[in-house]
Amino acid sequence: MVCANCEKKLGRVITPDPWKVGARNTVESGGRKVGENKALTAKKARFNPLTTKFGQCRICRTKVHQVGSYYCQACAYKKGICAMCGKTLIDTKNYRQSST
Repeated sequence: MVCANCEKKLGRVITPDPWKVGARNTVESGGRKVGENKALTAKKARFNPLTTKFGQCRICRTKVHQVGSYYCQACAYKKGICAMCGKTLIDTKNYRQSST
């Protein structure tokens, strides 16, 4: 779970999505140019395993699976918070949240 502000920080895929509705990297949505080489133009969104550091979850201390995130997906789901910034997305007081 990621909030609307942190959705801009998410990594982008080089290949276009086969499901066009709602995709950020298609020509129709304005996300790509025709004939653009995404491997050359998207340097900051490209994954580099040598310089990228995956941090630890602030709650359970496991490795997070996304660069820039402070919480793992399991803890973010259970607490109802954004995985990147920790902002509360949903009140989980009356819910029975479990990861299975």
